Amino acid sequence: MTAPRITGFSGNLTSPSKTRGFVEHIAGQAALSLGGVSSVYDIADLGASFPAARWPSQLDKQASDIVDEIAAADLLVVGTPTYKGSYTGLFKHFFDLLDPKLLRGKPVILAATGGGDRHSLIVEHQLRPLFGFFEAFALPTAIYVSDRDFTDGKLNNPLIESRIAQAVSEAVRTVSGHSFSRRTGQMAAE
Repeated sequence: MTAPRITGFSGNLTSPSKTRGFVEHIAGQAALSLGGVSSVYDIADLGASFPAARWPSQLDKQASDIVDEIAAADLLVVGTPTYKGSYTGLFKHFFDLLDPKLLRGKPVILAATGGGDRHSLIVEHQLRPLFGFFEAFALPTAIYVSDRDFTDGKLNNPLIESRIAQAVSEAVRTVSGHSFSRRTGQMAAE
């Protein structure tokens, strides 16, 4: 069996980004636990064709390659910064371009960053329904962090590290106990 592929996607435009760093951290922990490899992308990595694309066929090779990486992933780690109680518009635009069958049954760790606690329900009220539409398998433990959980751009909260460990443990059980059929788009017990 090939090493599991963990793909992270951050809905942020700025660089450096706490959100991207957070997604990289979670994806790295998952890759370490699964003996896999991780790659992380954000909105800026999609390139110039992305913002104006109305159909997947209008994406250039750079953006199409990222879509292919997401399709081939054994586990997704998806994170977004919170703006006015929701994910970013370009984050949603990216997922609007995906074929709904592309994520069916795919395990996903949901994550979000925000300025304070009042945005913490984004993962339950915004991200979980979005991935429910895709029939993805959003893992039970989602992770939200606020500005106070970072020092100099690095995560500094042991409680958040504990939630990451819990989410990664769920991912390990899911990815290790099932294989994802690229043909049917379904998880299957091994």
